[in-house]
Amino acid sequence: MSDAAVVRLPEPLRLRDIARDLFDTLREATFDGVGITRECYDAGENAAMAVFREAAERHGLKVKIDAAQNMIVSLPGDDGTKPALLLASHADSVPQGGNFDGGAGVVAALLTLIRIAAEGTRPPVPVRAMVLRGEESAFYGRANVGSRLLFGTLDPKDMEAKRRGTGRTLRETLDAAGIDTAAAAAGRRMIDAATVKAYVELHIEQGPVMLARKFPTAVVTGIRGNLRHRSIMCRGEAGHSGTVPRWLRRDAVFAVADLIMRLDEHWMRLLERGLDLVVTAGVIGTDPNEHAISRIPGEVAFSFEVRSQSFETLEAFYELFRSECRAVSDLRHVKFEFDDRVYAEPARMDEALVRKLVAASDKLGLPTETLASGAGHDAAVFANAGIPSAMIFVRNANGSHNPAEAMDLDDFMQGVELMHAFAVEGP
Repeated sequence: MSDAAVVRLPEPLRLRDIARDLFDTLREATFDGVGITRECYDAGENAAMAVFREAAERHGLKVKIDAAQNMIVSLPGDDGTKPALLLASHADSVPQGGNFDGGAGVVAALLTLIRIAAEGTRPPVPVRAMVLRGEESAFYGRANVGSRLLFGTLDPKDMEAKRRGTGRTLRETLDAAGIDTAAAAAGRRMIDAATVKAYVELHIEQGPVMLARKFPTAVVTGIRGNLRHRSIMCRGEAGHSGTVPRWLRRDAVFAVADLIMRLDEHWMRLLERGLDLVVTAGVIGTDPNEHAISRIPGEVAFSFEVRSQSFETLEAFYELFRSECRAVSDLRHVKFEFDDRVYAEPARMDEALVRKLVAASDKLGLPTETLASGAGHDAAVFANAGIPSAMIFVRNANGSHNPAEAMDLDDFMQGVELMHAFAVEGP
């Protein structure tokens, strides 16, 4: 990088001030009246992308958009010919979510590049930021759309998934965004893996562990994968609530409740054996056009998700799930209809990168704690594509996927310091 390319931070502007301003601007641009909504490939995510682009260009960084409509930010002296360290996270959010899920990682990546440019340091490998799109599964049931497009792993069936509420398919949405969906359906890559030396993502922890243990930062060792169904239909038979005795009922609600309690029993027993496992039915309901207090429900739609760091545990629990569906069907005279199964692979973070991040944490006086991620991240897609990958967690109160996310700026800046130290040393 030549001296002419060095960008100086204007006084008294500091990285902390840039971070605060960026988070405030991001919130203002994507506030929905309750929380934050940045729908993938739509107005909210587009607004966030515009905020990130403006900040990057204002600080002298170069911006380009890749074939999956992800944003790549590079330093002034980077001609793009050498494999780079990618510092990345996502721009989208769940409906009425929080301001830091995804956004914190993007801001951290931008701050790291701004600091490298301002100080004129020359890392051993180029450092680039990547702003990924469509990480959340909230709208179409498929997570990591932007990163899966890059590696040709977006299933053609996923592109026919319909957005909740409108029925618009993911394919239609991607077409409207200018993405070559024919290439995506054919599994063609939109990135050359040889251009990526390593991938590092900063993210808020989305659970309570770091808060309970008083860790401002932690290094991630692995990411849970998941098996899920977007919508399963339990079909029984509707009837009058006062006239049909229990032994003649085909009550879909009681059938689904029975199924969930059976799964909970299996879950508890497997945890006692030391397995890593979480089970969720996050969407469940009768048809509001038909349900009534005095009506035996004939149909219930529900979602199913199981997460684990172990592929074997995922598959074993899924078989238990299907077995219990058969048992409940026989006992309660209902039937279960399944949509396509969606699978997100578990991933291990690169052990060498984890060691380097732990060593950098120690040198900075930060905790040297490691932690597995219960939530999925784009880092898993990169890791499973053969890219050495790692993650930094930052403490965050009140969980995530809700408006009450409460990452402390002091904790965040320590995470940024760790990311910067790793970047200038090189993977």
